[in-house]
Amino acid sequence: MALSTTQPLKTKQHFELLDGLRGVAAVAVVIFHFMEFAIPDYTHNFIAHGYLAVDFFFCLSGFVIAYAYDNRINAMGMVEFCKLRLIRLHPLVIIGSVLGLIFFLLDPYSNLAAKYSASQLVTMFMASCLLIPYPVVLQRSANLFHLNPPTWSLFWEYIANIFYVLILFKLSNKLLWLIVSCAALLLCYEAHHVTYLGVGWGKDNFWGGGIRILYSFPIGMLIYRSNWIVKSRLGFISLGFLLFIAFLIPYSTKTNWLADSLIVLFYFPFLVALGAGASAAAPLQAICRFSGEISYPLYMIHYPFLWIFLSYVEKNKPSLNQMTLIILIAAVLLIMLAYSGLKFLDVPIRAYLKRYLKKSENP
Repeated sequence: MALSTTQPLKTKQHFELLDGLRGVAAVAVVIFHFMEFAIPDYTHNFIAHGYLAVDFFFCLSGFVIAYAYDNRINAMGMVEFCKLRLIRLHPLVIIGSVLGLIFFLLDPYSNLAAKYSASQLVTMFMASCLLIPYPVVLQRSANLFHLNPPTWSLFWEYIANIFYVLILFKLSNKLLWLIVSCAALLLCYEAHHVTYLGVGWGKDNFWGGGIRILYSFPIGMLIYRSNWIVKSRLGFISLGFLLFIAFLIPYSTKTNWLADSLIVLFYFPFLVALGAGASAAAPLQAICRFSGEISYPLYMIHYPFLWIFLSYVEKNKPSLNQMTLIILIAAVLLIMLAYSGLKFLDVPIRAYLKRYLKKSENP
């Protein structure tokens, strides 16, 4: 391995291996969320650290945003940047909210939706579509983004993007280091105080999400700006394994805060640097592209199906073997659904919005 710090990154370079790792993290999140309902006790859950995939996403996002926009944000301007980010991210926010509402209303194993008025349901849906935390009290979750819980991280992603275009891209690396250093201390405190870093989604841990992205997003920017690219011959399978094992570390109530802190502070940034410096073998490049393409839609559409799974588990009390089979089949079907949603909804919608934006700018 060699750390490259001399030449700037190629302007049009595409990091296919990082795309592949994003997909690995998204699959880990899906499995983790299923396993939370199958085995709620993290100490007996084989993928108990799956919640850390979000920190990997945040770090990778900081790297990609800095790579894509640092050199052209001044010419582009804040409004154009925000429009492009909304086009990229928000269609799936809406799609996930629609799925969340449909599955909430039509859950065959629960009548929870009947306990809420039409106005409450409309408010909940609109809040979900607009990424507004909605502190409704529901029997099965305290998530502030109940219809589609993973959107809590999109809320913080949007905040990071706003801060990037307003402030972060203007800052020197020294000031970014100051932010990262302070955020690292806050992160360790939060992990120790709560005992883990699976925070940011509920009323009692909401600001923990801000702490998580306050560290991971800027450190991702610094990886790009400082060109911390670790050259190696590691490929997609090797790096995918190195990423996935972080989610498989056994959960210990006594030392978990330390494990979470070390993984987020050092291990994930190192993996991003490794992924940026490695390349996928020709036979695996298509897999990396596919993995990267389905990662965001998979993340954004999977949870409404989990509500059905939870209702089924609560009502029918299936065995662990039965739940394992359901999870395996569901994971495959969700990947297929994510790809279909990408091709038939997300991509066409984004293409239309880009054409509309271009037409409005050049009438």
